[in-house]
Amino acid sequence: MENDQVLDALIIGAGFSGLNMLLNFRKLGFSSKIYENGSYLGGTWFWNRYPGARVDSDLPVYQLMQEKEIWNSFDFKERFPGREELMRYFRYIDEKLEFSKDITYNTFVTSADFDDATNLWNIGTDTGLSTYAKHLILCIGFQSKSYTPPFNGLEKFKGEWYHSSSWPEDGVNLTGKRVAIVGTGASGVQIIQEIGPEVAQLTVYQRTPNLALPMRQHFFNKESKETSENPKEWQCPNKADYESIFSRSKCTFSGFMQNFWPEKFENVNPTERQKIYEDMWMYGGFAFWLCSFGEVFFSQEANNEAYAFWANKTRERLHHPIKRELLAPLKPPHAWGTKRPCLETSYYEVFNQNNVDLIDVNSSPIIEVTEYGIKTKKEGVIPVDIIIFATGFDSFAGGFFDINIRNAKGISIQEKWKTGTKTYLSLCTSDLPNLFWVYGPHSTAAFGNGPTSIEIQCNWITDLLLKMHKDGQNRVAANEEPEAVWTKHVNDLWQNSLFPATNSWYQGANIPGKIRGPLHYMGGIPLYYEKLNICRDNNYEGFSFV
Repeated sequence: MENDQVLDALIIGAGFSGLNMLLNFRKLGFSSKIYENGSYLGGTWFWNRYPGARVDSDLPVYQLMQEKEIWNSFDFKERFPGREELMRYFRYIDEKLEFSKDITYNTFVTSADFDDATNLWNIGTDTGLSTYAKHLILCIGFQSKSYTPPFNGLEKFKGEWYHSSSWPEDGVNLTGKRVAIVGTGASGVQIIQEIGPEVAQLTVYQRTPNLALPMRQHFFNKESKETSENPKEWQCPNKADYESIFSRSKCTFSGFMQNFWPEKFENVNPTERQKIYEDMWMYGGFAFWLCSFGEVFFSQEANNEAYAFWANKTRERLHHPIKRELLAPLKPPHAWGTKRPCLETSYYEVFNQNNVDLIDVNSSPIIEVTEYGIKTKKEGVIPVDIIIFATGFDSFAGGFFDINIRNAKGISIQEKWKTGTKTYLSLCTSDLPNLFWVYGPHSTAAFGNGPTSIEIQCNWITDLLLKMHKDGQNRVAANEEPEAVWTKHVNDLWQNSLFPATNSWYQGANIPGKIRGPLHYMGGIPLYYEKLNICRDNNYEGFSFV
């Protein structure tokens, strides 16, 4: 095997994580490539083609922050960019930074085997391409493996059916059709509000109401920026302030521009708290969720008050009494904010339309899919032309398990995690040397802005690999004891919150048979950043090098 056949790093995935890593490695002169399953870059936004697909992070933090030349020259047209706008951005950065020359598209990585003798990964693909690399970096995101419940009879359905994550590139003609949508998570909410006005009939099958928040979208162009004279509403940031905004995003719990309210819930009187809620509601986006009182995730009193405010605001938008109780019940379906809320623009108004029906699958379960539609316990068969499954993902580790990753002893990551997810610093796991991931299990991924979390992790991994290069080291692996301590830290943060009582994908509860446990880091970005820096400043304590 010749040296020029070996990459310094093989990156899997060409979304924000993979592109950040590739940029970092280029700057250091490391040889690296990306293998991407899709036919173009963009990560989740290459695949998210369903009607109404839109990011829930707002301008300017949802982009490559490290590339000033790019963010200074590219102008977004929306506060919350839609899929087409995001792909316009990805095409632009590809043109400027020539990512595609280092990306092999239409290539799915099927296996990765580590060789102790050479300290190399042997990576196999579905195309027959095989690659050796010193380091393997998984940048596949935390929602790369979709989940469709095994409904009886689906194979008999004579109409069309789609999962929101694999929407046809050419789209689907829904105008005038009878459509069923199963699931009301983020993609479900976006699809429902988008197609409700154009379909003949829309039947929504809901298990748990999405406690959605007002997006407060803004549109602007280079010449004219739509903004508000009310200082409490969102204002379009000036590019002169971007660098300070990007720096601040690493100091907030969620990686956005704002942080939790500085005063404790109990130290603010009820009248003032209501004013704060109103301000957050008016600002839009995730402000009400992640910028009011941090105690909302730990104190039942604070949580109940936040839910009551949300319910009052939402119920006044719903006209039909039965739909109102199903979509915004007076009694919380779970602790507020312990399932990720979606941002919406007209979601609740769509349910006021006569052509939109809502079925609660808790009281009327889906029995089967027939040739003509979906059969439920109470309603029987409702005929439809098209079924859309917005039923989510096997999040975080699910995508990892699609790759047969094995160490030199033949032990796979599936075997290692058969009793639960174990990580060190939410970046790697013991027994798998020279392997790291970004935006994966135990990361801050699900609680805020992706690019902020991604840049922090990518830079840390890059520093570690640079240190190894300078020191002439060929192998790094996390030790078992610090891995156990870190995993306990992740679990303790989770158990001390209101999250464990809620059945959510945050802890794998949406996948039958999956072991429940925290898949997300609850400590927020500043604490996570601090933990990474402590490890680095202590000569990468917890790792062994060869």
